[in-house]
Amino acid sequence: MLEELLKAFIIGGALCAFGQILIDSTRLTPARILSGYVVAGVILSAVGVYGPLADYAGAGATVPLTGFGHLLAEGVRKSVGEQGFLGVFTGGMTSAAGGITAALVFGLAAAAVFPQFDSSKGHSRVRSGEK
Repeated sequence: MLEELLKAFIIGGALCAFGQILIDSTRLTPARILSGYVVAGVILSAVGVYGPLADYAGAGATVPLTGFGHLLAEGVRKSVGEQGFLGVFTGGMTSAAGGITAALVFGLAAAAVFPQFDSSKGHSRVRSGEK
Protein backbone atom coordinates (compact mmCIF):
# COMPACT_ATOMS: atom_id res chain seq x y z
CA MET A 1 0.00 0.00 0.00
CA LEU A 2 2.81 2.43 0.84
CA GLU A 3 4.39 1.78 -2.55
CA GLU A 4 1.10 2.61 -4.32
CA LEU A 5 0.74 5.83 -2.32
CA LEU A 6 4.29 6.83 -3.17
CA LYS A 7 3.77 6.19 -6.90
CA ALA A 8 0.55 8.24 -6.87
CA PHE A 9 2.26 11.05 -4.97
CA ILE A 10 5.25 11.20 -7.32
CA ILE A 11 3.30 11.03 -10.59
CA GLY A 12 0.50 13.34 -9.41
CA GLY A 13 3.04 15.74 -7.93
CA ALA A 14 5.03 15.77 -11.18
CA LEU A 15 1.90 16.60 -13.19
CA CYS A 16 0.99 19.42 -10.80
CA ALA A 17 4.58 20.71 -10.64
CA PHE A 18 4.70 20.86 -14.44
CA GLY A 19 1.49 22.92 -14.42
CA GLN A 20 2.95 25.27 -11.81
CA ILE A 21 6.10 25.70 -13.90
CA LEU A 22 3.92 26.61 -16.88
CA ILE A 23 2.04 29.18 -14.79
CA ASP A 24 5.24 30.72 -13.42
CA SER A 25 7.36 30.76 -16.57
CA THR A 26 4.91 31.43 -19.42
CA ARG A 27 2.23 33.95 -20.20
CA LEU A 28 -0.38 31.18 -20.50
CA THR A 29 -3.45 31.72 -18.38
CA PRO A 30 -4.40 29.00 -15.89
CA ALA A 31 -7.55 28.30 -17.94
CA ARG A 32 -5.45 27.56 -21.02
CA ILE A 33 -3.11 25.35 -19.05
CA LEU A 34 -6.02 23.40 -17.57
CA SER A 35 -7.60 23.00 -21.01
CA GLY A 36 -4.22 21.87 -22.32
CA TYR A 37 -4.06 19.24 -19.60
CA VAL A 38 -7.42 17.80 -20.68
CA VAL A 39 -6.36 17.77 -24.33
CA ALA A 40 -3.01 16.19 -23.41
CA GLY A 41 -4.86 13.45 -21.52
CA VAL A 42 -6.99 12.74 -24.60
CA ILE A 43 -3.97 12.66 -26.92
CA LEU A 44 -1.85 10.51 -24.58
CA SER A 45 -4.77 8.14 -24.16
CA ALA A 46 -5.30 7.95 -27.93
CA VAL A 47 -1.67 6.96 -28.55
CA GLY A 48 -1.79 4.38 -25.75
CA VAL A 49 0.51 6.08 -23.25
CA TYR A 50 -1.89 7.30 -20.57
CA GLY A 51 -3.61 3.97 -19.87
CA PRO A 52 -0.44 2.26 -18.61
CA LEU A 53 0.49 5.41 -16.67
CA ALA A 54 -2.93 5.40 -14.96
CA ASP A 55 -2.56 1.70 -14.17
CA TYR A 56 0.87 2.36 -12.65
CA ALA A 57 0.15 5.55 -10.70
CA GLY A 58 -3.53 5.08 -9.83
CA ALA A 59 -5.07 8.25 -8.42
CA GLY A 60 -1.86 10.16 -9.10
CA ALA A 61 -2.67 9.97 -12.81
CA THR A 62 -6.47 9.78 -12.79
CA VAL A 63 -7.30 12.67 -10.44
CA PRO A 64 -5.52 15.53 -12.30
CA LEU A 65 -7.20 16.98 -15.39
CA THR A 66 -5.12 14.78 -17.66
CA GLY A 67 -7.05 11.90 -16.10
CA PHE A 68 -10.31 13.58 -17.09
CA GLY A 69 -9.08 13.73 -20.69
CA HIS A 70 -8.15 10.06 -20.48
CA LEU A 71 -11.63 9.26 -19.13
CA LEU A 72 -13.26 11.10 -22.03
CA ALA A 73 -11.07 9.35 -24.61
CA GLU A 74 -11.72 5.90 -23.15
CA GLY A 75 -15.46 6.58 -23.06
CA VAL A 76 -15.46 7.58 -26.72
CA ARG A 77 -13.37 4.54 -27.65
CA LYS A 78 -15.80 2.21 -25.87
CA SER A 79 -18.92 3.87 -27.29
CA VAL A 80 -17.59 3.86 -30.84
CA GLY A 81 -17.02 0.12 -30.47
CA GLU A 82 -20.60 -0.40 -29.26
CA GLN A 83 -22.59 2.24 -31.20
CA GLY A 84 -20.42 3.12 -34.17
CA PHE A 85 -20.16 6.75 -35.27
CA LEU A 86 -22.82 7.90 -32.79
CA GLY A 87 -20.43 6.90 -29.98
CA VAL A 88 -18.15 9.79 -30.96
CA PHE A 89 -20.80 12.19 -29.66
CA THR A 90 -22.11 10.24 -26.65
CA GLY A 91 -19.11 8.36 -25.29
CA GLY A 92 -17.23 11.12 -23.50
CA MET A 93 -20.18 12.51 -21.62
CA THR A 94 -21.54 9.07 -20.77
CA SER A 95 -18.23 8.04 -19.22
CA ALA A 96 -17.83 11.29 -17.27
CA ALA A 97 -21.45 11.72 -16.20
CA GLY A 98 -20.96 10.28 -12.71
CA GLY A 99 -18.05 12.56 -11.85
CA ILE A 100 -19.70 15.64 -13.30
CA THR A 101 -22.94 14.92 -11.45
CA ALA A 102 -21.07 14.38 -8.18
CA ALA A 103 -19.21 17.68 -8.60
CA LEU A 104 -22.46 19.55 -9.22
CA VAL A 105 -24.36 17.90 -6.34
CA PHE A 106 -21.56 18.34 -3.79
CA GLY A 107 -20.92 21.92 -4.94
CA LEU A 108 -24.59 22.73 -4.53
CA ALA A 109 -24.65 21.08 -1.10
CA ALA A 110 -21.59 23.03 0.02
CA ALA A 111 -23.14 26.29 -1.21
CA ALA A 112 -26.33 25.53 0.70
CA VAL A 113 -24.55 24.62 3.94
CA PHE A 114 -21.83 27.26 4.10
CA PRO A 115 -22.75 30.95 3.92
CA GLN A 116 -21.07 33.15 1.37
CA PHE A 117 -18.48 35.54 2.77
CA ASP A 118 -17.95 38.98 1.29
CA SER A 119 -14.42 39.99 2.28
CA SER A 120 -14.91 43.59 1.13
CA LYS A 121 -17.64 44.08 3.74
CA GLY A 122 -16.07 41.89 6.41
CA HIS A 123 -19.15 39.74 7.07
CA SER A 124 -21.26 36.96 5.70
CA ARG A 125 -23.69 37.94 3.00
CA VAL A 126 -27.32 38.03 4.09
CA ARG A 127 -29.40 35.44 2.23
CA SER A 128 -32.46 37.66 1.93
CA GLY A 129 -31.26 39.13 -1.34
CA GLU A 130 -28.88 41.86 -0.12
CA LYS A 131 -26.22 42.67 -2.70
